[in-house]
Amino acid sequence: MEIVIHARNANLAEDFREIVKTKLLSLDRFKVLIEGIKLEVRHESNPRFGKSSHTVLLTSHGAGPFLRAEGSGFNDLAAFDAAVTNLELQIRKVHEKSKDIDHQSVRKSK
Repeated sequence: MEIVIHARNANLAEDFREIVKTKLLSLDRFKVLIEGIKLEVRHESNPRFGKSSHTVLLTSHGAGPFLRAEGSGFNDLAAFDAAVTNLELQIRKVHEKSKDIDHQSVRKSK
């Protein structure tokens, strides 16, 4: 999975990139094809935004389904956690729909 990180009006911490890679690569446990994810980090300089001054936008691209998730928080990591939670729910839905469950009645199984 290719991970592209863009920061707009933001300086990212050094360990933030490693945390992003480990969390996004852990989403490979689902059987959903995602070729790449674009991560965009935005900081709002207006002090009135306070708790939602950091925004993270995750967008998948490639042959698999198009998924987009957004999270906001008081720092980059909190916003990223909210966005990853939303993205994981979407991936889980696609994964559950792709399962082949055969509902046979009791009479057919005898």
